[in-house]
Amino acid sequence: MAAKETDFKSIIRLDSELQQIQDLDLLLERILLEARKVVHADAGSIYVKEGDKLVIKYAHNDTLQKELPAGQKLIYSVFSVAINEKTISGYSALTQELVNVPDVYHISDDVPYSFGASYDKISGYKTISNLTVPLVTSDGKVLGVIQVLNAKDENGNTVPFSKEDEFLITHFAANATVALQRAQMTRAMILRMIKMSELRDPKETGTHVNRVAGYAVEIYDRWAQKHGVPDGEREKFKDTFRIAAMLHDVGKVAISDIILKKPSKFSDEEYKIMQHHTIYGSLLFDDPQSPLDTIAMDIALTHHENWDGTGYPGWIDPLTGDPIRADINGRTLGKKGEEIPLVGRIVSIADVFDALSSRRVYKEPWSEEQVLSEIRRLSGTKFDPELVEIFFEILPNIKQIQSLYPEHEAVPV
Repeated sequence: MAAKETDFKSIIRLDSELQQIQDLDLLLERILLEARKVVHADAGSIYVKEGDKLVIKYAHNDTLQKELPAGQKLIYSVFSVAINEKTISGYSALTQELVNVPDVYHISDDVPYSFGASYDKISGYKTISNLTVPLVTSDGKVLGVIQVLNAKDENGNTVPFSKEDEFLITHFAANATVALQRAQMTRAMILRMIKMSELRDPKETGTHVNRVAGYAVEIYDRWAQKHGVPDGEREKFKDTFRIAAMLHDVGKVAISDIILKKPSKFSDEEYKIMQHHTIYGSLLFDDPQSPLDTIAMDIALTHHENWDGTGYPGWIDPLTGDPIRADINGRTLGKKGEEIPLVGRIVSIADVFDALSSRRVYKEPWSEEQVLSEIRRLSGTKFDPELVEIFFEILPNIKQIQSLYPEHEAVPV
């Protein structure tokens, strides 16, 4: 029981760590990771309740992960299951009960649920033991489900999950649910801010900002790995960065509806007015109280700067509108190269990729081939060449995020 006591102490330690994570997506992935560690599970998934369905958000599989090149993430299918008695996860959410199945291929006829073997066939992975626990708030609301697979003993053999595992994951789920509630509230507040922009600018949707922020974090994560950023520092920065990236265009609330809702291209004068959204956005964070404010200000101000110095707003004082650096004719010089903060350079690629890939009132979505060709073409002029190479390295991860936040999806606020 000594090992289990150690595991229980780790749950208590994790409680405070989970409470420090602000971003919902990063928290969900961390919850899944730590849940698997607590009960020594080889694989698992975490689902979030959306309406009358459970939607998979993250999946881990150590066995399959070992087959991938270093630094590459496991790509999984995004799907939903009904909250009913037919599946193990649906049954757990419906009844708000833990379900422990020693062997999913030999489930008793006394229970209403069954195992979908098609998932194993697609992945080439054999599921045996399954432990599923609902994430239920103190007032009885189901937020989602954690499902962990294939418990491993000290020799690496797959074994059933024990009663001790049930005890540990139940306590872990209770702590994780509190952290998840808080993160959902944070996400809701941010999406309400985005909703204000969306009321003004139809392009600024909850799914758009979630995708842009997701792409940005994936690009940063690979950049940080390449540059030797320590894991703890990398994870902490990702948490702040993702929230800040969602607010990249919040300054559009200060732009006239006549311009924002124009169903065609801007005139030169309208385009100059539109450019001011970067300055307006940065001014929302001009009295920074936290790293989030500082990063959000940098992103808002610089995500339209270009690597070759042709972007906007350039070297300008946001408070006065006066140039900080100007050419001989008094025109404001653009920031270029590494003068542009890393976060601005990253969000620039993420934002353009999503804009080109998405339908707009004035255009149809470009084909994937057209979008990727354009990103490559703009390397060294609009985009940081190193970040473009990273973008293509992690393209499967980018596509994964697209599937998590499809264009038609209504994001609750």
